[in-house]
Amino acid sequence: MKLLFATLTMSFSLSAHAADFTLSSTQIAPGAAIPAAQYANAFGCTGNSVMPDLQWRNAPAGTKSFAVTFYDQDAPTGSGFWHWVAYDIPATTQSLPGGVNAGPLPAGTIEGNTDVGQPGFFGPCPPAGRLHHYTYTVHALKVDKLPVGKGATAALVGFFLWQHSLGKASFTVTAGPR
Repeated sequence: MKLLFATLTMSFSLSAHAADFTLSSTQIAPGAAIPAAQYANAFGCTGNSVMPDLQWRNAPAGTKSFAVTFYDQDAPTGSGFWHWVAYDIPATTQSLPGGVNAGPLPAGTIEGNTDVGQPGFFGPCPPAGRLHHYTYTVHALKVDKLPVGKGATAALVGFFLWQHSLGKASFTVTAGPR
């Protein structure tokens, strides 16, 4: 019984702290539609691949670095579509200004390959007639550097994000139908 109580107490403590970790943007609200300028300039879309600004607060204690991902769960691929992955973001960072191709990034940040096979921010371009849900996530990590180099796939980076995670904060936005 003591073990069960200790496990429940520890689980509650971790959950309560994880709930304090937040991600937001001044340029797009959770659930909002992505503006056309943020769309890709590919696959029939004519946007500029503009990433909104992102801010996060109350990272878990012990955070040594961050990673940020942008993912389309509704892409007709069977595995979704990774539009951006950046990692080895210094623990002192609490925001990204956004901009074309993600804008300026903190020194030491590495961008992994997206599902178009190259690094950099790739804006959304959902197929005509279909609403898609895109999720921005900031991951608080217990390591300074992930054990992957430049050019890693988003799936490989994701494997190490789960392995080294202290917590994450997300919000989802939509795009389409166009």
